[in-house]
Amino acid sequence: MKSVFMLFTMTAFSFASSYSYAQKSMPGSNGSGSKEKNLYIDVHQLEPGKVKYEDVAKAHAKDLAVEKKYGVHFIEYWVNEDKGLVYCLSSSGDTESIRKTHAEAHGLLPEYIYKVTDGTAASLINQKKFFLDVHYLGAGKVTAKDVADAHAKDLAVEKKYGVNFINYWVDEKNGVVMCLSQAKDSISVIDTHREAHGLLPAYVLPVKPGE
Repeated sequence: MKSVFMLFTMTAFSFASSYSYAQKSMPGSNGSGSKEKNLYIDVHQLEPGKVKYEDVAKAHAKDLAVEKKYGVHFIEYWVNEDKGLVYCLSSSGDTESIRKTHAEAHGLLPEYIYKVTDGTAASLINQKKFFLDVHYLGAGKVTAKDVADAHAKDLAVEKKYGVNFINYWVDEKNGVVMCLSQAKDSISVIDTHREAHGLLPAYVLPVKPGE
């Protein structure tokens, strides 16, 4: 939803169970050297409270120094220091190339890699708080069109709650949707989704985008 803290009363909502049905690699990740580029979001689940934004920025710089070797282009990343989570958006021929880039650059391998399609990005507003919310809709139970339709409903409601949905990414195979937004708080993001279409995220994280 244009394309981050649900109330974590259960300590990160138990990310292990939240991600239980997500694959750690996607089809075609055999290092075959395919020239076709796809979008991917890889998720690093590091130690909660021990991840610093500055350290992630340094690791990202190392990725950029290596990426061409493996035909990868890292586009954006987002960090939640409290939960130790890092999300990286990239284009690549396959997931193995992403893993090899991370491995050579700094050795920090992602827990999950999602093959995604995205929506049309919107402009940023002055609101400085960013959120990434994640929906688990069930493997094979959502299409890019479904998400585009739901996103349009979010856009029709967002101003009421002071939310600016920036973009969204869909993994149709695993039924995962990630939405990046700007808002005053996570509740505003949830309320927008609730009124727009009723599809509430599994969690909402405050994140800091890479620069």
